[in-house]
Amino acid sequence: MPTMADVARSAGVSVATVSHVLNGTRPVLPHTRQAVLDAVDELGYTPNTLARSLVTSRTRSIGLAVSAISNPYFTEILQGVEAGALEHGYSLLIADPHDDPDHECKVVQLLHERRVDGMIVAPSADPRELVSYLGRHRVPTVFLDRVIDGVIEGAVEGVVGGEVESVVGGAVEAPADGPQRFDQVCAENTGPTAQLVTHLAGLGHRRIGLVAGLPGLSTTAERITGYRQGLTAARLPYDDDLVVHGDSESAGAERATATLLSRAAPPTALVTANNAMTIGTLRALRDRGLSVPGDLALCCFDDFAWADLFSPRLTAIAQPSREIGAQAVRVLLERLAAPDRPARTVRLDCTFVHRTSCGCSDSGGGGGHRSPPSLPSVLSPPRPLSPLSPRSSRKEASRDRRRR
Repeated sequence: MPTMADVARSAGVSVATVSHVLNGTRPVLPHTRQAVLDAVDELGYTPNTLARSLVTSRTRSIGLAVSAISNPYFTEILQGVEAGALEHGYSLLIADPHDDPDHECKVVQLLHERRVDGMIVAPSADPRELVSYLGRHRVPTVFLDRVIDGVIEGAVEGVVGGEVESVVGGAVEAPADGPQRFDQVCAENTGPTAQLVTHLAGLGHRRIGLVAGLPGLSTTAERITGYRQGLTAARLPYDDDLVVHGDSESAGAERATATLLSRAAPPTALVTANNAMTIGTLRALRDRGLSVPGDLALCCFDDFAWADLFSPRLTAIAQPSREIGAQAVRVLLERLAAPDRPARTVRLDCTFVHRTSCGCSDSGGGGGHRSPPSLPSVLSPPRPLSPLSPRSSRKEASRDRRRR
């Protein structure tokens, strides 16, 4: 197997020059650089990554801890992370923490022991031990999808901290309130959820239910906040009976939806807070012989590949999943290049995908209409539906739309 010394002899340069060309550690004259690259190609030289890591203390690898197997949303994020890592010459070590705090700590420790240069982690609902471990060992880390602001002050003592930048849609805002010691990349959750609620309210729904995610996750809290904001904008009261937790997975959402449907005054419309829970909700409706949107209107947070194949086609909030993954890599590499810069949170915009499960007519087009609905004016609240069963309420709404 050819060595770096063989490449140097063939190119007529020093071993140090070959190293500078291959590692980009110092400018080299164009003709010298080309001579080295020609020698590498002719000899079939492959750099010894292990030897390089011993010299540079860098492995050119990133650890990724996300529940990619149990949550299809993270599969697309993983693709974005992988593409971003390869683009910058990094390999990827992947572990699935299964959204379990104890297992999360074990897999992160294993990744750290593999000497990854940094980590990208989607934290669990209780990330205290995770934050403590990463803080003690000063591991460059980007939290993905879920933010951990406010998780145990002092658990991250010694980690890069100080002034915090908050980035929304790529623009830097004023420093965020409170200390934050890790970079974070996620989607906007509050506003898009409010859009789903106000859209349903604009169609005349007065009892809009929410199948929320796992308690403790920032995404769950933010989407509940958005749900409440949407109700306020539509001049609708908040009702605890209309909010149930599906624990971010299909089976939990099926049970939660059954609970909602058993209420004395069930909802006439539902918002589901992630793609897995949408599947569970649809299963619960099917088992009870209820149709969407004939008996119950449905809007969901998370678009997914087959959402357009359902009948009816699902009205959804689409997250920029791959871009979230790619952005997390860029933020991590910036952290590695400048360890002392302020931590920041990057939030990416979502897209409202208007299809037919909400009860609107099909506007055509395979992907649905992607303009966000306008918020209903507080001066002209939506027309109320009569407080009947979901089936009769939906039929009245349909007749009203035909008369209009």
